[in-house]
Amino acid sequence: MVEADGYILRIAKKEWIEKVFGSAMYYTSSPRKWQKGQTVMFLAKTEFGDAFIGYGVIENIYLKEELTEEEHMECETWGWRKALEFRYIVRFDKPLPLKETFLKDLRLRGKYLHGLSLKAEQLNALISQAEG
Repeated sequence: MVEADGYILRIAKKEWIEKVFGSAMYYTSSPRKWQKGQTVMFLAKTEFGDAFIGYGVIENIYLKEELTEEEHMECETWGWRKALEFRYIVRFDKPLPLKETFLKDLRLRGKYLHGLSLKAEQLNALISQAEG
């Protein structure tokens, strides 16, 4: 099986968007083969529908048992199993609507895009389009 160069992660709640970009941490229950150096594209619901709002490069992956007591309790509450810490995180100046990308042809929406693996060329195309 080919390993993913990155993934799409959907930020489900508006208040979590600021938390992710402010802390450079994303808590997840998604059973993926997370690795240092992978790029994560952040997707969220916007006034344009689902849109990419930024990306980050994974620096560390923590099991919930390795987190602070406060983080551990939050993970228990939401059913999260891991935390992804990012080396850096970039927020796009303007969201990139999903319907304007090559992913529109997949006809996947919302939660069905969460955890979708991407190749380096796909990641680069999305980032270039969003920053262009």
